[in-house]
Amino acid sequence: MRRTDIRRLAPIVLLTFVVSSCAAMQQTYQENPKAVLGGMLGAGAGAGIAALAGASPGVIVASAIGGALLGGFIGNKLDDRDKQLASQAASRAFEQNRTGQANVWNNPNSGNSGSVTPTKTYQLANGQYCREYSQAIVIGGEQHQTYGTACRQADGTWKVQS
Repeated sequence: MRRTDIRRLAPIVLLTFVVSSCAAMQQTYQENPKAVLGGMLGAGAGAGIAALAGASPGVIVASAIGGALLGGFIGNKLDDRDKQLASQAASRAFEQNRTGQANVWNNPNSGNSGSVTPTKTYQLANGQYCREYSQAIVIGGEQHQTYGTACRQADGTWKVQS
């Protein structure tokens, strides 16, 4: 193939790849939304850290891809029981724990475990209570750390803020 033929074909191949990726992403989201969410958060974190460090655009893109892969891996490795245990631990930590006190979960079937620790509690002007927290998840002996904020809803449940 000549170079001009390759240049004409490249956009078509790229478009085909993007369309097929979207279909795969939709199926993945339906089967495991945590993997997609982890991938998106990981991509944002990777790109953000690289951008703050003053990296070149190529390094920022590579960091976003690496972050997406790592975030998707973490979300995908947690089975339904892991997710249930983590969610229950978070709810208990937000509702019952004082600042700095961890609520731990462990799934002996998967070997995964984690903890949720409220780090700050405050009340918004509308009266709603919110808690900042750190979450550690251990998958295959490797620890991953995340941070977030959850606010109590009118029905008494806690909702993690995006």
